[in-house]
Order: sequence, then structure tokens, then C-alpha cells
Amino acid sequence: MNQPPLNAISHFRHIRRANTQHRVRIMAVLFACLLAGVLLTLMLGQSFTPLTTVLRILGGAEVPGAGFTVRELRLPRAVVSVLVGACFGLGGIAFQTMLRNPLASPDIIGISTGASTGAVFAIVVLSLSGPAVSMVAIAAGLGVALLIYTLSWRQGVTGGRLILIGIGLAAMLQSITAYLLMRAPSWTLQEALRWLTGSVNGVQLDQALPLLIALLLFGGLLLSRHRDLETLRMGDDLAAGLGVRLAVTRVIVVITAVALVAFATAVSGPVAFVAFLSGPIAARLMGRNGSLLMPAALVGALLVLLGDYAGQFLLPARYPVGIVTGVLGAPYLLYLILRDNKTRGSL
Repeated sequence: MNQPPLNAISHFRHIRRANTQHRVRIMAVLFACLLAGVLLTLMLGQSFTPLTTVLRILGGAEVPGAGFTVRELRLPRAVVSVLVGACFGLGGIAFQTMLRNPLASPDIIGISTGASTGAVFAIVVLSLSGPAVSMVAIAAGLGVALLIYTLSWRQGVTGGRLILIGIGLAAMLQSITAYLLMRAPSWTLQEALRWLTGSVNGVQLDQALPLLIALLLFGGLLLSRHRDLETLRMGDDLAAGLGVRLAVTRVIVVITAVALVAFATAVSGPVAFVAFLSGPIAARLMGRNGSLLMPAALVGALLVLLGDYAGQFLLPARYPVGIVTGVLGAPYLLYLILRDNKTRGSL
């Protein structure tokens, strides 16, 4: 039996070591950028709070004036932004990897829209508020995902069919949301409008706990399947040949990804294009070798954190974070559609 030459084995090990070192460096940079972003958002705003004062406040010290600003206003916003972005990033890259299509993102195929419509229905029709609205949004997101998956099933699920069905359902759900908002009384309209674009205005620190639990539970389960998920990139036949249980893996990925997106939407509303953008940005930074789950989570957290800060303090007027991320994501969506049409036209 022929053995591979030693120099080939050595070359392979060198490439693998270089890829690992590259991943570690990029992950470290992303972590550092996220930590720096959190500290900057705690320091900067309508007033400046020195870093030493911020660290004292986080350590429990009582600082008149600055303590309320940092602990009650800036910290909840920063923590929720990071958790929401991580949930959207993980959910988006899971769908995009499983279906091998960058358009297969929860905010494109209607899952986020379903959660938003459920929340608006709960506010306007059922007159609910607080955690009850979040529970309805989560249930609606899961229900829409199940409906999309069921309608897409034809002896299996293909990415193109699922995306088209999802886009159609999203358009229908947006019409329902618009109708509900037309019926909304003035005292509930402001709360309901938050569910159109996505915002972390007025969030409280206690809203971060359900998000953290969802991220640890569903994100951990998703990370535990990262090898199977990466193998699906190579196609169903090859993945099955390598021992991946396709049905089980798809069910786990769909449930965990939808749950992450639904929990995030229940807190912030549908922050536009974060799930859609996080995966491609992570892929550009990391390359195609290895799992993109953790990098996409970090990129998503950065997008929401910095997008919210930009919308509040860097633009001529104050805008919700969903407006800022929507402006970033719309050109990339158009680019993907034009590229796909050009590819089809050249065949």
C-alpha cells in the first residue's frame, strides 16, 4: 500500500497550523474589538465618563450622576445589543451554512417578520405588554419557521424553494403587520412601531437574562453540531457518505437557529440584516476553513452594538439600530441578487 510522501504530510500539517493560527488571531481581534466597543459605549454618549469611573461603577461603587447614566442607561443597552447581535449572527450563519445560500437568512425568509407580526398582534389585538408580548413573538417565530419548512418539503428541502416560500410569507406577514398598525390606537402605536425596524431603546438589564439563557442553551447545542453543519457545506450526498445524519442535523439546526432569532426578536424587534450580514462578513475575515459559528456571533454582536451607537450619536438625528443595519444590508442584498441573475444568465 502506497504511503504519502513525508514532505506532503509536513506541508499539510504546516497549512493546517497556519489556518489555525489565522483563526485564533482573527477571533482574538474580534473579541478585543467587542470589548473595546462595549467600554466605549459605556464611556461615550451625551456626556463623557472616564474609563476609571466606568470600571469603578461596574465594580459596584456609587458615583453620583455617572452611576445612574452608566448602570441604568448605557449598560443595559450595551449588554442587550451584544446578546441580540450574537443570537442573530448564530441563527443567520446556521441557516446559510445548512442551505448553502447566503440569502437563506432568517430576516430574509420571514422568520423575524413572523415574530414581529406576532408581537404587534399581541399588543394591538390582545392588549398584552411586557414578557407576554415576548412569548407571543417567540411562538410566532417558531410557528412561521415550521410553516416555511413544511411548505418547502418535497422529498427533502432545497434552499431555493425554502427561500422563495419564505420571501412570499414575509411579504404576506408584512401586509398583516401594516393592517394591524392601521388599527392600532394611539397609546399602543409607539410600542408596536418598535417591532417594524428593531430597536434597543428603553431595554432593561433584566431582559438580558432570557437572552443569555437562550444563547447558552441553543447556541451551545448549535456549536455541538458544528462539524456536521460544516460537512453539509459539501452537499447532502457527500455529507451522508461521511456519516452525517441529515434529518437529525437539519431538525436540530432549524430548531436552535429559529429559537435564537425568535428570542432576540422578542427583545429588540427585527433588527434588519444582522443575521444576513454576519455570516458573509465572518467568512471574509476567517476564510472558508473551519466553523463560522463563533465568528458570526461576534460579528453580529459588533454590528448591533456599533450600529446602535451610530444611530444614537453619530448621525444628524437619532435612529433605531434597525435603520442603521438596514442601510448597511440593503446594498449587499442587491449585490447578491444581481450576482445570482448574472450567473444564471451566463449558463
